[in-house]
Amino acid sequence: MPKMKSHTGMGKRVRVTGRGKLVKQQANRVHKLEVKSSRRKRRLAGTDPVSRADAKRVKKLLGR
Repeated sequence: MPKMKSHTGMGKRVRVTGRGKLVKQQANRVHKLEVKSSRRKRRLAGTDPVSRADAKRVKKLLGR
């Protein structure tokens, strides 16, 4: 049986915390920042948990 390979693209987008939760960067923080207000940019600065609906699929892609 061949080894299970994790999805490298998903590995770059999602991180697993010490307790096993999945965390991702928030969207809309990459370009066109001049248009967005400072308040909006600050709000988007942190990480965001992966939704429960997607968590099962993401874990499978990560090989967990």
